[in-house]
Amino acid sequence: MDNMYDKVMESTKYIQSKNNLKPKVGVVLGSGLGDLIDVIEEIEYISYEDIPNFPKSTVIGHQGRLVFGKINGVDILAMQGRFHYFEGYTMKEVAYPIFVMKQLGIEQLILTNACGGINTDFQPGTLMIINDFINLVSDNPLIGVNDERFGTRFPDMSEPYKLDLIDKAKNIANEMGIEYKEGVYAGFMGPYYETAAEIRMIKNHGADAVGMSTVPETIAANYLGIDVLGISCITNMATGIQKHKHSHERVVETAQKASVNLSKWVAKIIENMN
Repeated sequence: MDNMYDKVMESTKYIQSKNNLKPKVGVVLGSGLGDLIDVIEEIEYISYEDIPNFPKSTVIGHQGRLVFGKINGVDILAMQGRFHYFEGYTMKEVAYPIFVMKQLGIEQLILTNACGGINTDFQPGTLMIINDFINLVSDNPLIGVNDERFGTRFPDMSEPYKLDLIDKAKNIANEMGIEYKEGVYAGFMGPYYETAAEIRMIKNHGADAVGMSTVPETIAANYLGIDVLGISCITNMATGIQKHKHSHERVVETAQKASVNLSKWVAKIIENMN
């Protein structure tokens, strides 16, 4: 994406002209995980289509708008719908909103997604705290000329998901009686569901779950100096593990059922963020 910094600033200025809130906490909502919107107060929307240089979401289950408001008194910015490499966007375009979030003042980011379970201790509906990622796409949003106004040329990825945020999420889940697992998320290109042979390979690489998002945003956020917490909703078991064939409709349906607990959990995490 040419003139990335100028484009990001143009998007940022437009958003600031439409909203006076200055949130430090951002949330990206995955497929079917939109129940968090129901607990946001003083809510305001900005459609992606209205924001200069912003990509457009094309996936069912993604509303395609920024949501500003408060959760228990904390100003937040939520993305109701994200972008994927398989939609034909470059990795920089996929992660573009994270660059804009940084300019808007976001310091902590919660990434959620719907994904497939590889770890056989999981089942559809399981909520998984992401403790690391594997990038299975031979691309990432940092490729190309580096602009030091955003971040360093070679960012560290030894703690892609902030350990103190992980601890906070665990403690809150335990207090609320919400069951969760923990594991490694593998980012797959898509848009097809992985083959059984690919799942065996991904499992041997050490992944507990696989999906088609989250990794680009995680990379960009770390590059930009934003602390990240990632939570996956296991909506199906991966190919070769589950018996029936995959469907996006079933993924969204399962995510919507799990979204109630996930939304309560995320809302409480946000309330306790520094």
